[in-house]
Amino acid sequence: MKYGEIAHFSHPQHTLRFEYIEVPFKCDGCKEVGIGSRYKCSYCDFDLHMHCALPSSSISHPFYPKCSFQFLTRPPGDVQRYCNACEKDVSGFVYHCNSCGFDLHPCCAKLPRVLDDGDMKLFLYRKVSASCHRCGRKGRSWSYRSTCKNYNLHVACAKEMLVESWHELYFGRGGRGRKLETRIPSLKGTLGNHHRSRSSKSKVKKCCEMAGMAVQFIISAVLGDPSAIIAGVIGSMISKA
Repeated sequence: MKYGEIAHFSHPQHTLRFEYIEVPFKCDGCKEVGIGSRYKCSYCDFDLHMHCALPSSSISHPFYPKCSFQFLTRPPGDVQRYCNACEKDVSGFVYHCNSCGFDLHPCCAKLPRVLDDGDMKLFLYRKVSASCHRCGRKGRSWSYRSTCKNYNLHVACAKEMLVESWHELYFGRGGRGRKLETRIPSLKGTLGNHHRSRSSKSKVKKCCEMAGMAVQFIISAVLGDPSAIIAGVIGSMISKA
């Protein structure tokens, strides 16, 4: 086996090779969208997030100190389950706590507690009291919050933005889905509406710019690659939307 290649139980017919890509892909393990680092089959249209290709057999999480999460290739039981981090359906690989019944997508389970690009820090919370910049609601799913506590975005809302923009990545018609891979919805309307009550246009602009930078890093983390490079790619996508 060559360097950078692995054999994976979910795709026994071929080895998977590590690569880095700056367009979104659909992970065949957890069935969620990814970007950046992945393991890919050179012969089949088969991709895995890093976290899905190299999972831990069991993990703990600071948000659930009494839980022990076991890695499963499919959600247990016959009832539809959802991820406790992002509130989205669990359709493939999952970390499951048998005693509490909690579930986490592999990428959600591995979300960094702190995103830091040197100028801005974003902290992951299980719940925040402030409203989300996108949906305007409190609570709901896990959230990233800035140090100044002015910018909040639900992990669930970040995923919704991706699904809305890349709908054809999942349900492409006539092979056109790949053309939409690099589209991410603009936040201008969302953030502008959220801060409409602010007194100064300059303050609104500055606030939206800072929130937009925060969103870049949150989205890249949700996609499984919270690197500065990928955050820059996400930022260019947002600017083109």
